[in-house]
This record gives sequence, structure tokens and C-alpha cells, in this order.
Amino acid sequence: MTFNAIFLEKHENGYFSCNIQSIPQAQLTQQSGDTLVQIHYSSLNYKDALALTNKGPVVRLWPMVAGIDGVGTVVSCKTGKYNIGDKVILNGWGCGETHWGCLSQYAYLHSDWLIPLPTSFTPYQSMAVGTAGYTAALCVQRILDFGIKPEQGPILVTGASGGVGSYAVALLAKLGYQVTASSSKKSCHSYLSQLGATNVMDSRQLKDAGKPLQKEQWAAVVDVIGSHTLANVCAQTQYGGIVTCCGLAQGMDLPATVAPFILRGVTLAGIDSVMAPYDKRIKAWALLSQYLDHSLLEQIAKKITLAECKDMAEQIIAGQITGRVVVDVNH
Repeated sequence: MTFNAIFLEKHENGYFSCNIQSIPQAQLTQQSGDTLVQIHYSSLNYKDALALTNKGPVVRLWPMVAGIDGVGTVVSCKTGKYNIGDKVILNGWGCGETHWGCLSQYAYLHSDWLIPLPTSFTPYQSMAVGTAGYTAALCVQRILDFGIKPEQGPILVTGASGGVGSYAVALLAKLGYQVTASSSKKSCHSYLSQLGATNVMDSRQLKDAGKPLQKEQWAAVVDVIGSHTLANVCAQTQYGGIVTCCGLAQGMDLPATVAPFILRGVTLAGIDSVMAPYDKRIKAWALLSQYLDHSLLEQIAKKITLAECKDMAEQIIAGQITGRVVVDVNH
């Protein structure tokens, strides 16, 4: 039996290839794992786009089946944690980096990596949410756990027109917060307003070096940009506020000072979605189930086929895509 997958190879001479390849299932189950899952949908994230275009050091083992997200039906499970026919979700855990991923019709995974598909989501909807929505939920949950209330002031979301940003705006607005969305795309102002943003600002205001301490504006921040943007939003956060950091679109550096942290008591909280434990994942998906307006999914997500992934990855890297990209791996 064979199946189709996005197969990435890098040869000794440095030549890189990204193609749809037919792979024997026996080759798949030679990978580490205990649970065979028939994948229904995957998604195309920024990390996937870096892997498919060879624009970043995402892939650690070659050859690689790409795809950090997946939803599907359990075919077999050696641990007994899941039954045949159960619907499960995979987000992260090094898939598409060190373990064959889910831009594929089948994936061989570890049962401890999987969570049950919430009953409030269809398989397609779960991948419209995907790692981006789940990461946004982790950020929002951290803000809730920190105790920030809507009356304490506005919350800033950077990179708001992207996947994480879109879901962060939608969740925070539904929870009653005043949300300022930061984006470089003027064409997305209407889109962000529809998601619930009360204000949209030009992200260029944040991208350059700024003062160590600036006017206090934000009760909390969801940042996916990093670098000078992260330094500036820390400098603008209110006394006792929190900045959640989950991305590096502008860069991995943090050209900041300790001033916001020791003079205003600002907390910088790192958010990791790849290796987050089971209970945090369940809590994040529960937040999405309860507070995400499912009708927004059609606005946020678009569907493509495996054959369209390579071209779409180039568009994602070029910053030409808004929202989420769901991949129907069987068409």
C-alpha cells in the first residue's frame, strides 16, 4: 500500500527538492511511533513554508515528510490509548522537523502526542484552527491566568493578519477585551475589524529601535514578531502587565533593556506550542471550543490541495497570505 505526501530531500551536493511522492506504508511505519493515523486535513504554517521553500533551518533529519499539523482517524494504536476510528489532532512535537509529519495521507505518530478531536469542531475546522489558533489560545490563556481583566486597558496583538494574530484578535474580542491589531497590510483593516479589533495600527510604528521606556498603553500583548517590535511593546506595556511572546517574524534578537521589567514590573512570558504538555493543549482547545466564533473560520481559512502547497508556501514567505491555509491531503 502506498500513500501521497510532501517529501523533502536534501542531497550531498546541497540540492534541495520538494515534491509529492508516493511512499510505501511499510516505509512509514519504520519511523518511530505507535499510532497509525489516516490524515484527513493538514495545514500550511509559516514553519511549513520555511521547510517547503528551504528558506530556514526547520528540517533536522532528511528525507522528511512535511507538516506540523494534522487531523485524522486512528487506524491502529499499539498503546491502547486510542481506539480504531477515533478522531485525533496532532500539533507540533517536532513533526515536519525531526519526525515525518502530516502533509501526507498517513502519519505514524506517538499516541502521547495526540489529543481527541473536540466535538465542537469538524476535522476541517480543527485544521482551520491548527497550530496557529492553538498557539493563540495558549497566549490568551496565559493572559487570563495572569489575571488581566478587560477594564484594565487594551490588549495589543502584533502580526494580527496572520494565523496566530487572527485567532488571538477573535478570542480576545469574544472575551470582552478592547483589542488593538497591529498589521502592515492596509487591505486587512476591514478583515481585522470583522474579527473584533476595535483599533488597527500600522506595524511600522513598532519595527524600529525605540526608547527603553515609552508611554504605557497595553494591559497585555500577544507578540508574534520579536526583535525591535517585541522590545517596543515591552516598553509600552502598563505597570504590572504581561507580554506573551510566541514568534520571530522580524527576527530572533531582542534589542531591549531591563527597564520595563524592573521599573514597571512587566512580565515577558514565552509561549511554546511545540512541546506543550497534554493538559495545556486540552485547556487551549477547550478555550477555542467555548469562545471562538466558528462562523469566522470561513473568513480566516482557505482550502488547497497537496499539489498547491509549494506555490502557497512561496506566497506565505512573501507575506502575501492572510489568515490560515488548510490542506486537503486526499485531493
